[in-house]
Amino acid sequence: MTDLREIGESVGRRMLEGAGRVSARVQEERPLAADVLEGDGAYLVVFDAPGVEMEDVQVRFEDGAVHVRLDRFRDVHDGYEMVFPGRGLTLEGRADLPAGAAVEPTRAEATLTENGALRVEVPKVVAESDGDDEDAPESIDVGDDGDDADADDEE
Repeated sequence: MTDLREIGESVGRRMLEGAGRVSARVQEERPLAADVLEGDGAYLVVFDAPGVEMEDVQVRFEDGAVHVRLDRFRDVHDGYEMVFPGRGLTLEGRADLPAGAAVEPTRAEATLTENGALRVEVPKVVAESDGDDEDAPESIDVGDDGDDADADDEE
């Protein structure tokens, strides 16, 4: 009877691991949702980024959109074994700015709030452009600004 119980537990564990892998894969394949807000001087794009550190965030501006890639890592918990690996580790998202939005992507800034939101602020063009191609891929400075007390208001 013990062998039958062990087989049942083993099969159950395998099924949970498989379901967890499928869940993680679906999460990695689905693009991150984002809010796009417009202010007087900038657009603000907000992505959910729980469990991410700023050094694991990549942000770029291309083809009128903000693109993000988030790499997360699982913490090791002493005394515990992974049974259901359900969280995706590499997440990507894209948020299109309104058509014709005149922005300065080289001046954009990205910050990660304490509650796990990635905020990307893309300034609008204030003066005549110097001829830069705004559709050319641009990296965006990524900085940690944990002092975002009003971040909850926009999410």
